[in-house]
Amino acid sequence: MRLYAVVAANGFRRYATYRTATAAGVFTNTVFGFIMAYTYIALWDERPQLGGYDTSQALTYVWLGQALLMSSALMGGGFESELVERIRTGDVAVDLYRPVDLQLWWLAADLGRAAFHLLGRGVAPMFLGALAFDLAFPGSLWTWPAFLLSVFLGVVVSFAIRYLVAMSAFWLLDGAGAMQMAMLAGLFFSGMLLPLNLFPGLLGEVARALPWSSLLQVPADVFLGKHTGWGLAQAYVFQAGWALVLLGAGRLLQTAATRRVVVQGG
Repeated sequence: MRLYAVVAANGFRRYATYRTATAAGVFTNTVFGFIMAYTYIALWDERPQLGGYDTSQALTYVWLGQALLMSSALMGGGFESELVERIRTGDVAVDLYRPVDLQLWWLAADLGRAAFHLLGRGVAPMFLGALAFDLAFPGSLWTWPAFLLSVFLGVVVSFAIRYLVAMSAFWLLDGAGAMQMAMLAGLFFSGMLLPLNLFPGLLGEVARALPWSSLLQVPADVFLGKHTGWGLAQAYVFQAGWALVLLGAGRLLQTAATRRVVVQGG
């Protein structure tokens, strides 16, 4: 475990070196936050309490989305492009023969990346949004650790999805198409564009049941106090369940890929 802790720390430091990119990212997140905030204000002026949120809660949802955009990789990004390239070139064969677990290695690195983006690109836009708008911050201190735990589970689910996408490159000629499809699905079904509570009928039920809702919708509702008591436990079980299922699927693909490399190498 100490090895993976070092990998996570290195992942944090790796992204911390890109200071100009981080500043540009903060600026971009803030600009889009203001655009979406004023769009939400117009929408909620016409439909108060839409989706069970008041205007303050809706605005908070907007800025939470900007804070978690990179941490939870709502639009993709992170390790998968690098892993797909290593699969394409065959360099992944070296990784598979190393005395470390490939999935855990990339998970540790991605957790380090997510931690940096939460601090480096998440806190500043949220702070600026709070200065400009009346946001609904938790009234209980216990909500903050509950929210962070939900964010952590969401990041693990996000990693598991992107790991599956990357591993599919073993059987596809190019992983770019799969990454693009996963990015679009994450953008829509995480609730980044609109809260999933606004989706009508069967579409809303399906969207809330898919793993992408763990990335933003669930953590945002925890932050806004929509999940408390047994409801909070159910939210954690939902996220953890998807994480285990998807990580297990990734493990199966990794095993199949390893066998394929061994056969071809032999």
